[in-house]
Amino acid sequence: MFLVDAFSAVAQPELREIVLFARSRARPVSADDVATRFRVHRSVARGRLDRLAAAGLLSVTFERRTGRTGPGAGRPAKLYGVPPETTALEFPQRHYEQLLGHLLDAVPVRERDVTLTRAGAAFARDLADAAGLGPTRGIRSAAERACAALGKLGFQAAVTDAARDRVTITTPTCPLRPLVMANPEAALVDRGMWMGLVGAYLPRSRPCSITCETRGCLDGHASCSVVLDFDSDLLKTT
Repeated sequence: MFLVDAFSAVAQPELREIVLFARSRARPVSADDVATRFRVHRSVARGRLDRLAAAGLLSVTFERRTGRTGPGAGRPAKLYGVPPETTALEFPQRHYEQLLGHLLDAVPVRERDVTLTRAGAAFARDLADAAGLGPTRGIRSAAERACAALGKLGFQAAVTDAARDRVTITTPTCPLRPLVMANPEAALVDRGMWMGLVGAYLPRSRPCSITCETRGCLDGHASCSVVLDFDSDLLKTT
């Protein structure tokens, strides 16, 4: 097997398609999953997945999907997941994070919270339009639809917890994370994006607050955990 870097990987259609497939799934994929999806031999699928892992675009874990343990449970399956993405893959580098820093500095402090949150919500509408998915009913289904929309656009996200008035989304590839890593104040834009994105799939607007629960949000080894709290007095469907 020859090594391939991230740029070379995304330049090869057969590898790029596998990356996008893995990022569209809520759980790690196996060689069998890829072989079935792209109609290639399992050994070919495994070889391509290993090349992507070597390039840093996928991570490797081992898991028994049957849930069985102990003698007779069989060998764990080799699975390929999406690692936390903290920098954008660009060629040439656009330096957008520096541009964003200048824009943040240009916003008056007294207007910053509202302005940045609104900008994030506007960006969410752009993402929802690009994904082309329709609205649904209820908090959990709207959050799942938002995750599906991001999956269509090449970003992995999944609902990991949901209640009547709260939903938690976990994502290793938040679209704005590279910008937040470079400019932590851009988290306000990110929060506006998540509020707007989930709200885009609800039948009517529902006020909510949002926090980034992951203490290691700026840690390159952690996924983001996004928690949205909705006003329970306004919820009539779940």
